[in-house]
Amino acid sequence: MRIVDLLHLESIDLHAAVSDKKAAIDHLVDLMDKGGSLNDKEAYKQCVLAREEEGSTGIGEGIAIPHAKTDAVKTPGLASMIVRNGVEYESLDDEPAYLFFLIAAPSGGANIHLEVLSRLSRMLMDDDFREHLLQAKTPEEYIQIIDAAEAAQIAEEEKEAASAKQAAEQQESDTQTAESQPERPFIAAVTACPTGIAHTYMAAEALEQQAAAMGVDIKVETNGSGGVKNRLTADDIQRAAGIIVACDKDVPTQRFVGKPVIFTKVANGIKIPGELIQAILDHDAPLFQSEKSASEAAAVNIEETESAGRQVYKHLMNGVSHMLPFVIGGGILIALAFLVDMQHAGTAQFGTGVPLAAFLKNIGGLAFSMMLPILAGYIAVSIGERPALMPGIVGGFLATTGGSGFFGALFAGFIAGYLLLLLKKIFAHLPQALDGTKPVLIYPVLGLVLMGLIMTYIINPPTAFFNSWLADMLNSMTTSSRVALGFILGGMMSIDFGGPINKAAYVFGTASLMSAAGEAVSSGIMASVMIGGMVPPIAIALAMLLFKGKFTPKERQSTVTNFIMGLSFITEGAIPFAASDPVHIIPPCAVGAAVAGALSMLFGCTIPAPHGGIFVLGVVVNWPMYIAALAVGVGIAAVLMGMIRKKQVQE
Repeated sequence: MRIVDLLHLESIDLHAAVSDKKAAIDHLVDLMDKGGSLNDKEAYKQCVLAREEEGSTGIGEGIAIPHAKTDAVKTPGLASMIVRNGVEYESLDDEPAYLFFLIAAPSGGANIHLEVLSRLSRMLMDDDFREHLLQAKTPEEYIQIIDAAEAAQIAEEEKEAASAKQAAEQQESDTQTAESQPERPFIAAVTACPTGIAHTYMAAEALEQQAAAMGVDIKVETNGSGGVKNRLTADDIQRAAGIIVACDKDVPTQRFVGKPVIFTKVANGIKIPGELIQAILDHDAPLFQSEKSASEAAAVNIEETESAGRQVYKHLMNGVSHMLPFVIGGGILIALAFLVDMQHAGTAQFGTGVPLAAFLKNIGGLAFSMMLPILAGYIAVSIGERPALMPGIVGGFLATTGGSGFFGALFAGFIAGYLLLLLKKIFAHLPQALDGTKPVLIYPVLGLVLMGLIMTYIINPPTAFFNSWLADMLNSMTTSSRVALGFILGGMMSIDFGGPINKAAYVFGTASLMSAAGEAVSSGIMASVMIGGMVPPIAIALAMLLFKGKFTPKERQSTVTNFIMGLSFITEGAIPFAASDPVHIIPPCAVGAAVAGALSMLFGCTIPAPHGGIFVLGVVVNWPMYIAALAVGVGIAAVLMGMIRKKQVQE
């Protein structure tokens, strides 16, 4: 079956206008239904959404291939659309998706789901092919491009197969003895991608087809969403000339010690299977002698092409993402404790007459006190893998007790990570018999000693001095300086809605909730940060009520949702609107959020909680003016949005 047999003209939209991932799926399902492939449209859509819950089908390179195999499908089908401006789809490379293919496969479809997915996805990995699709003017031209590309691919595969067959026949005819035939080379491989469906099986198929064309036997173990299939046995590994590990996630690799192994990205299993196989045949693969995981090896491969800034940001966000549950959970419990015993908040009598307040503060304080060690530990893990965790956590504790606080913990995380990388290089040539001592003895002991020395004598003294200076400077700030700081922080929260700038402001805010002595405090900085993050979704919701003609009916369906998300301090509710119309959405939101942050500082509002929005309003110092600041910021953003945004088609 050919791809074009499944794709009908009525199931193609070359100028789709969708605002978010859900809208994209809704539209694709509508297109699929027009093609007559479904017997239950709603049931099929729920299956597609359920598949997305398992992991995004946005495979990167601007491509998304949502799919479902279900009884709700009458006949196998494809639907496709192009979103010219792109849409956020939670893709593996965190980039917008432009080119969409939806696959519908009946339950008894003899794996047509994976067959079509594999062939189509391999074609989509070609840059020229994608560019030709994006330049198509009509659905008819779109189908012709696909048909021609598929025909060329099939012809190439047939040519390669014929060449391989001819070579095998020639070898057989030249064999002088008929008793035995030379044994074909055997290679083992493992494929795995984060989602466990698209790249995993595409890479497996590409490797198998290429091996067949080259006259090589291969066995590919797939680590997909349905579990491990075609698992490599000890005999397979033993007789293999080498192993190809094309993985973007952890897979067991210790079983390959002593064998030639190539670690690479799963995408390379699709793009360059011939080069990978040839490297094994040419004995260019190094012997695997490390406890290093496949994900680590893949990460090394990726980092070679990443900028230093991108790597630092990735490591930092790994620490922040693991730290946030401690910050949010502990911070909110502390805030609730203040709410329960407000009259004694900040005094020695706090909690003495209200046991519940003391309980909440103790539990919340325990969680909160762990935020810096966890931050440092998981920054270190992102750099140096699991052996770096312990030195990183201890470094974070030393930062807390040594007065260097948040900034000291940042230093500790990066130092621990790169320290472990250095130790791995130093001890890389130990005899194989001593390999087992490295993760349980050498790395922990040396890592701990070195981290202790570095933090105690190098990092803590100057960083603690800087923290004291910074605290004194913030305390001595004039009203105008505080207002300016609030303006900047509020605006930063509404520039990229959960991106690096937003995260930088939020991390700064959470850091201000802990004093130099490690005690939780009520922070004006955190108040400005939180209010800045609340403005965008609420402002968009208000603008949709006041200026209905400036938003499509589908956009207005999210009005209530955006109100709730904004009041809950979930800035990401603004992302679909910002992604579809950044010029007319982001500037008004940034201005409104900046004004709200400045007013919060001006009114002297502070908050001890790192999250919660309206639900922790009771612990906000000067909460009436905090609401007023929020209202002013939202009003400014909504009015500006209504003034500059163009009227939308009301369908």
